[in-house]
Amino acid sequence: MEEPLVKIHYWLYPISWIYGMGVRLRNKLFDWGYYQSKSFDVPVVCIGNLAVGGTGKTPHTEYLIKLLQQTGTSVAMLSRGYKRKSKGYILATEETDVKRIGDEPYQIKNKFPAIRVAVDENRCHGIEQLMKLDHPKVDVVLLDDAYQHRYVKAGLNILLTDFHRLFSDDTLLPAGRLREPESGKNRAHIVIVTKCPEDIKPIDFNIITKRLKLYPYQQLYFSSFRYGALTPLFGEKRRTLASLEKDEQVLLVTGIASPAPLVEKLKMHTPHVNLCQFDDHHDFSSKDLQAIKERFERLEGKRKLIITTEKDATRLQHHPALAETLKPYLYILPIEIEFLQNQQHIFNQNIIGYVRAHSRNSSLPAR
Repeated sequence: MEEPLVKIHYWLYPISWIYGMGVRLRNKLFDWGYYQSKSFDVPVVCIGNLAVGGTGKTPHTEYLIKLLQQTGTSVAMLSRGYKRKSKGYILATEETDVKRIGDEPYQIKNKFPAIRVAVDENRCHGIEQLMKLDHPKVDVVLLDDAYQHRYVKAGLNILLTDFHRLFSDDTLLPAGRLREPESGKNRAHIVIVTKCPEDIKPIDFNIITKRLKLYPYQQLYFSSFRYGALTPLFGEKRRTLASLEKDEQVLLVTGIASPAPLVEKLKMHTPHVNLCQFDDHHDFSSKDLQAIKERFERLEGKRKLIITTEKDATRLQHHPALAETLKPYLYILPIEIEFLQNQQHIFNQNIIGYVRAHSRNSSLPAR
């Protein structure tokens, strides 16, 4: 395994040290009981990470939703609704606007209309509201990006770390990208190394396992992205990635933290990938849409298309400044995850077993 290319801003270490002192004190106050963590009479699964930026939380959350729905479990997903234009608790409906709940909750509600999706910056209050729902009652709450939100005592903490930037190779903000010290990993019940490359070697699994230094009570899994069919944002006819021609020009429009794996995947099918990158969770302006239009029109050749992510599509689909001339060329590339080393069955059984053992619904089927 090659050494990770982790960019550390060493001159910012003094600020990181001060930041780390504050975070460590906060964690100790929770550990000592000065700050109280609240438990709930419903299974709570937290999916998060130690670092800022994308580690694949949304695809992993969607995997859990699909898995639990297959068992007849009534699933709820609670998020703070990052960058939403609202405050307080909101239970999403099919009519809820993306600006009211944020792009990731909006995406999940659209893909899984049968589940409850809510946002609340106060996670304890949000869970209390979800537990009041009936017909059916909520069997499990999935907490999105709440690993540092310790006011909720989750029954199962799932910690994600990027293969290309393991938390063991990183350092605290602002010198690095860690929100809290590496020791925060000790609260996790499950650790998943995400975004593993397709050609990962068997020895890499052993190297990473040693680097992470997990305790015996912690389970370690490895996952990689699997890309679905290109789906038109305005239309019905899908395309496989394999259908991309070598002379086909792609404008990749992203507002995600780490577009590099996506660029690499597309370049396996066509060398003409033009990245139009925005900040994570970027709120597209009319000026941005005009710039996208101009860049697309400058692409050479007759065969060209625009590809974006599901998350970005939630902010583009109903944008009033999206040109009608672009709509026939706009495609979404869905992302799913798959577990490596034949770990999927073990992971599934651990999740289902935890939910079944702690659910208020005694009728959940055994597996």
